[in-house]
Amino acid sequence: MSKQFAVIGLGTFGEAVALELMRLGHSVLGVDSSEDSASRLADSLTQAVIADTADEATMRELDLPRFEAVLVAVEEGVEASVLCTLAAVSLGAREVWVRVLSDPHRRIVEQLGVDRILQPEVEMGLQTARSLVSGGVP
Repeated sequence: MSKQFAVIGLGTFGEAVALELMRLGHSVLGVDSSEDSASRLADSLTQAVIADTADEATMRELDLPRFEAVLVAVEEGVEASVLCTLAAVSLGAREVWVRVLSDPHRRIVEQLGVDRILQPEVEMGLQTARSLVSGGVP
């Protein structure tokens, strides 16, 4: 069964998640403040829009509660990510996942009550260490 997701922030991480969700047969709204990022993915996603995701009024227009989950993968800095996350939570998004950029960022986002916090660099570092110890076996 196809699900609807919103991916906010179409940098390297957000783009990879959005494209994989599409490949798996789901609908994806991609949102980025950069016209280049949104335009680059316009033909690959269900919909790609340019928006100021730090602005709650703009976020309201995206109707986030209609999505199964919202991934906040904003790379423009902690403040932009936190404001976007706060808007997603306060506007009633059903599930909010956030990619954090640092430990202080993680601590702030924890206070907002998000459903999942992702630190890909840390998670991949742990996995790489385990692979090194096991002789390259993942």
